[in-house]
Amino acid sequence: MRSATFGLTISTARADALFASTLQRSDEPAVAQVHRAIASALAAFGIQGCADRVAQAYGEHPETAVQRMRWARATVARAAVSPASGAVRGGSACAPAPRRAHLSHAA
Repeated sequence: MRSATFGLTISTARADALFASTLQRSDEPAVAQVHRAIASALAAFGIQGCADRVAQAYGEHPETAVQRMRWARATVARAAVSPASGAVRGGSACAPAPRRAHLSHAA
């Protein structure tokens, strides 16, 4: 049996977090608002918690969950593109920076 996180991508995790956030499509959010909403949802619920909220919504209200996820995925895709250059951004406030190994010499 495959793990529930099999095939999880960063964009999927971000879409789940946006889905779980309080941000609404009618807010017509700016990119910065999208990034803050994703970061807040991930901080509050974690990746698995956001995925759990998506699953719960699909179980309870599948007709509205489908529409919200379409919006979340499209919004995450648009938010990953820098409006100035049209280039995909290398990082964002939504994902933690890679950790560097800390090497010290014990004396």
